[in-house]
Amino acid sequence: MMHKQSTINDVARIAGVSKRTVSRVINGSLSVGESTRLKVEKVINELKYAPNAQARGLASSRSYLLGLIYDNPDALYLDDVQRGVLEVCSTLGYELVVHPCRYQSESLVNDCLRFMRRSKLDGVIVLPPVSESETLASALKESGSPYVRLSSVALDTQEHIVVSDDRAAAAEMARYFAQLGHKNIAFISGPQRYKSSTERMEGFQLGLSAYGVSIAADNILEGNNTFETGIECAKQLLRGTSRPTAIFANNDQMAAGVLKVAYSMGIKVPDELSVAGFDDNMLASRVTPSLTTIRRPVRQMALLATTKMIMSIEQNHKAAANVAAKVAPTLVVRESTGPCSHSDITE
Repeated sequence: MMHKQSTINDVARIAGVSKRTVSRVINGSLSVGESTRLKVEKVINELKYAPNAQARGLASSRSYLLGLIYDNPDALYLDDVQRGVLEVCSTLGYELVVHPCRYQSESLVNDCLRFMRRSKLDGVIVLPPVSESETLASALKESGSPYVRLSSVALDTQEHIVVSDDRAAAAEMARYFAQLGHKNIAFISGPQRYKSSTERMEGFQLGLSAYGVSIAADNILEGNNTFETGIECAKQLLRGTSRPTAIFANNDQMAAGVLKVAYSMGIKVPDELSVAGFDDNMLASRVTPSLTTIRRPVRQMALLATTKMIMSIEQNHKAAANVAAKVAPTLVVRESTGPCSHSDITE
């Protein structure tokens, strides 16, 4: 004998709440009180009630799909972002669709809008450097699609942005280098067309200038945030006669490239050369020597962005604007940095 399948009406009647409240609990709405939510969930479990996902989407004219738009060569960064997004999605009943794109492409805006329409997304999270495109942001605003950008600069209003204060973090690294006695310092920048690269470089230079230290023009090289370009830049910096005693790279991938070159040239890290990166991804604590770096709370940024996004979809922009919009990266000191040896210090 087949048991009649429970309906949303059964759940509402037994829990003593309205159908609308049951629907809100199923949809993970943040407007339902904790005790009500627990009571409704208990009845749902007892009745083994399973809402029809398709019906749920149709009833609310939502797809419960969020998009992630990116163009970033760093797989470890992407992994961190996705974990942060999924942590919120899985709790609130949303799924994630990822979309790689080419930031420099002329068809960027059309490509992203087509992806959103095709996937029927409720909203989209945009990662740097794509998040720096004002034409894309304007197009998203015009289309009425909820969106949140991750960036190192406050490019948008509070409900549409989560900012990492990279400038202040790079200044902290500069203070650390200067206090170790380093004066002949090099910087491997990321692509200068990215705001994160210029923020970090300017923050680092400003931090050093407070200690009367400046970076020689020959000691500033531009990489592409990849391990390979870290190697290329390091070879250039370390083959000269007055080689730097410290190198700060725009990210951990390039810093790892510097460590590889130093090792192959027999330059001891940190005795003869201090090396630091930015991000504190999985790589930083696993290389030898372990890498001094700036811990950027990528997962926390993704989590905040997703929370903002869902609040925007389910409540309003004002609620989304109340979610924190700024995070502070912090210095993590490991084995790859140390005091400048006295023989290298030049007054």
